[in-house]
Amino acid sequence: MAGESDLFTRIDSTKRSYLRTKSATPAHSKEVGARVIKLPEGSVPEYVKLTPYQEFCWRTIGKTVVKRMRPNPRLELALMQAHMRLRPEEYTAYVWMTTLIVGILAAVLGALFGGVLIAFLGVGAGMVTVATVLMVVIPAVLTYVVLSAIPSSRAKTRMRDINKRLGPAMSFISAMASADVNIDVIFKELARQPIYGEIKNEAEWITRDTDLLGTDILTAISKAAQRSPSTRFQEFLQGVVTTSTSGGQLKPYFLQKADQFEKEYKLEIKSQLETLGLMAETFVTVVVAFPLFLVVIMAIMAIVPGAGGNTDMTILLLYLVVGLMIPFSQFGFIFFIWNMTKESTM
Repeated sequence: MAGESDLFTRIDSTKRSYLRTKSATPAHSKEVGARVIKLPEGSVPEYVKLTPYQEFCWRTIGKTVVKRMRPNPRLELALMQAHMRLRPEEYTAYVWMTTLIVGILAAVLGALFGGVLIAFLGVGAGMVTVATVLMVVIPAVLTYVVLSAIPSSRAKTRMRDINKRLGPAMSFISAMASADVNIDVIFKELARQPIYGEIKNEAEWITRDTDLLGTDILTAISKAAQRSPSTRFQEFLQGVVTTSTSGGQLKPYFLQKADQFEKEYKLEIKSQLETLGLMAETFVTVVVAFPLFLVVIMAIMAIVPGAGGNTDMTILLLYLVVGLMIPFSQFGFIFFIWNMTKESTM
C-alpha cells in the first residue's frame, strides 16, 4: 500500500508540472537584460560626421536656419531616400551658406566686370547695371536650385538602380525561400551580396533594424518600405508584410514577384531599344546631315561675292558652326545616350 501511495504521489506531481504554464523566454535572458550584439573583432562604431565645410556652414548660420526654416517633410524624405545622413536643418544651412558665398563672389566679379565695361569699352551705365545684376542673380539662383535638387536627384538615381536589379534580386530571394529559409535570414544574406547594388543597401538597413535595434522583421520591412525611393520595391515589401500577417505563404509570393519583375524588365529593355533607335535616327538627321548642309551652304555664301552679304561675318559663323555647334551637339547626344543606358557599377 505504501508503494502504491508513492506511485500516485509521483503521478500527481508530474501532472502538476505539465499543467504549469512555461515561459518562452530563457531564464538567463531575464537576468542579463538587453540582448548583446557581438561585432566583428576590430570594428569601431561609425559616426555621422559633417564635412569641414558643412560644419562651418552649420556653425555660422545654424541658429538662423533653425529659427527661420519651416518644416520641410519633402526634404526630410528626400534625404532619407537618398541615404544622405544629414538633418534637414544641416542641409538647409549648407545650401543657404553656399548660395550666400556664391552671391558675394558673383557681386565682386560683376562689379569688376562692370567697371571694365565702363572704363575701357564705354558701355552705358544702364547696360552695365543690367549685366551686373544678371551676373549676381543668375549664379546664386542656379546654386540654390541645384543644391536643393541634389537629395531628390540622388534618390531618383537609387530608385533607377533598385528597379534595374529587382528581377535578379527576386530570383535570389525566391531561391532562398524555396529552401525554406526564414525571411530575416534571407534579407541578411541579401545584405551580403554587393552585386545587387542599392537593394543590398536596403537589405542592410532591414538587418540593422532587426539585429542591432531589436525590431521584429515585419516592422523593419514596413519601415524599409516607407523610406525606399522605389515604388516597385515598396509594393514588394508591403506585399511581404501583408502576406505574412494574413497567414499566406511567402514562397509562392516570391516566385510570383520574380516572374513579374522579369517580364517587366524585358518590356523595359524593349522600350529602351526602341528609344535608342529613335535617338540614332535623330542623331543622323540633326548632328550629321543638318550641319553638313549648313557648312556647305555657308561656304558657298562666303565664296560667291554678294551672295551672303558680309563675307567676314559668314566666315565667323562658319567657324562657330564647325568649332562649337557640331562638337557640342555630338557630346550632348553622347551624354544623353550614356545617361539613359548607363548601369551602376556592380
